[in-house]
Amino acid sequence: MTKDLFRMTERAEDILSIDIHTHILPKDIPNFKKKFGYGGFIHLDHHKPCCARMMMDDKFFREIEDNCWSAEARMTECDAQHINVQVLSTVPVMFSYWAKPQDCLDVSMFLNDHIAGIVEKYPKRFVGLGTVPMQAPEMAIKEIKRCKEIGLKGIEIGSHVNDWNLNDPNLFPIFQACEELDMAVFVHPWDMMSKSKMEKYWLPWLVGMPAETSLAICSMIFGGVFERLPNLRVAFAHGGGSFPATISRIQHGFDVRPDLCAIDNNVAPKEYLGKFWLDSLVHDEANLKYIMDLIGSDKVALGSDYPFPLGELQPGKLIREFDLEQKTKEDLLHKSALSWLNMKKSDFI
Repeated sequence: MTKDLFRMTERAEDILSIDIHTHILPKDIPNFKKKFGYGGFIHLDHHKPCCARMMMDDKFFREIEDNCWSAEARMTECDAQHINVQVLSTVPVMFSYWAKPQDCLDVSMFLNDHIAGIVEKYPKRFVGLGTVPMQAPEMAIKEIKRCKEIGLKGIEIGSHVNDWNLNDPNLFPIFQACEELDMAVFVHPWDMMSKSKMEKYWLPWLVGMPAETSLAICSMIFGGVFERLPNLRVAFAHGGGSFPATISRIQHGFDVRPDLCAIDNNVAPKEYLGKFWLDSLVHDEANLKYIMDLIGSDKVALGSDYPFPLGELQPGKLIREFDLEQKTKEDLLHKSALSWLNMKKSDFI
């Protein structure tokens, strides 16, 4: 279908658009270092109007603007960008899996209550994901249940939890609880591997992040998580990182060395293509077409990494300007997101 014919049916900017990958922080974050008696936590230094420095104790982490905490600023930008709904999740540095479990739970509850409050105030514009103390599975499950009670639709988790990859038996009860509670899971890379070898050129974000996401997907496939929990709805950030480009190598390794790869699950990796979601954050049409061909357009959902510069600076632009059939654009702009969240279009219009 040509672009002109597409516009005769429905303009791309008029299609409901749900961005599943956006990050938010509270404007005022408690002094957790003082509260807990040790450092490593993030606080905000509001050094000038509408701007703040994310600080880890006394170390500068990132400069942010008010669109990172203000729902109203976000909605203004979303209106200009033709984004109807944002799925809110915390910034991964806030996961705090390294902290004492009770302290991590306290941080998680503070962040989750903040997101739930925004969703309650603007239910047509925002959907919320929680964060939980993954290093303490029993605590995590209790907080997942509370997240559901306060209106959140899932949880965001890291690509690993300290020394546990996502296949670790300690984490399986958390995934089981998410399936039973109808809570979606969004996996985001964090605490990137081999950082000591990637001190220059922003390589942890450019090389480490894609590798972390592939690690997460492979861990869940080879560890049998998807096989044992077929109704678990999992989406992975950044178009699946390096996984889509290496799935044939992964499959070949499984075929030639099952003694090493098939020890926990004897189902071939390619059998799981189309059984999890990826966001659309791949930065060019060729890669977007590739992941759609790989897993289906019904499993690729708009994701921008708003409001950070490594994300899509004009959320949804790549999809809207791609010469695609209307059904495919609808898949990418909202249908895939709705199926992952188990929500309906009528929830927002």
